[in-house]
Amino acid sequence: MESRCGISSSSRRRASRQRMGGIVRCLLFAASVALASGELCADPAVVSSSYSTSDGVLATDTVFIVEVSLYCGSEAQNVALYADVDGKQFPVTKGQDVGRYQVSWSEPHRTARSGTHAVRFYDEEAYSALRKAQRNKEDESDISPLFVVAVEHRGVWGGPLVATEVVAALVGVGLYAFAYRAKGLIQS
Repeated sequence: MESRCGISSSSRRRASRQRMGGIVRCLLFAASVALASGELCADPAVVSSSYSTSDGVLATDTVFIVEVSLYCGSEAQNVALYADVDGKQFPVTKGQDVGRYQVSWSEPHRTARSGTHAVRFYDEEAYSALRKAQRNKEDESDISPLFVVAVEHRGVWGGPLVATEVVAALVGVGLYAFAYRAKGLIQS
């Protein structure tokens, strides 16, 4: 059946469906972009815990682990975070619980200094500004982190000053000398 313009009604329906399909695809794309991007956190409250390697005998690197519980005043739950430690950036992983995050990194024992390490956490907006400033070799101090966590590292224990096998050998030699002298006194 043709209309006055020479276009059939089935062609008009098909064109209408194609337009609707395009609109639906655009809406789905916009929704996926909105869900993929992190939310902004206003007035963050942070509870943190940290761990760092203390035994230098069994491990070759010092490992740092920081766990953070983040509560936002804006009730944002999908906040994408990035961490900066001494100029090195690390991705922050989300935990299974809402608002739980973790970041970890490692350094060789000889370069891991003891003391307090400031871990700066950035949201997506501030992190992209930080990376841009680093690329352009601009001043990074103008970019404020979302929050900062202080990690206390006491250093690594390198083991006892004298190895236990040396102490055992000295005790053995001392016992032998004592027994040999006692035998000499008994025989004389």
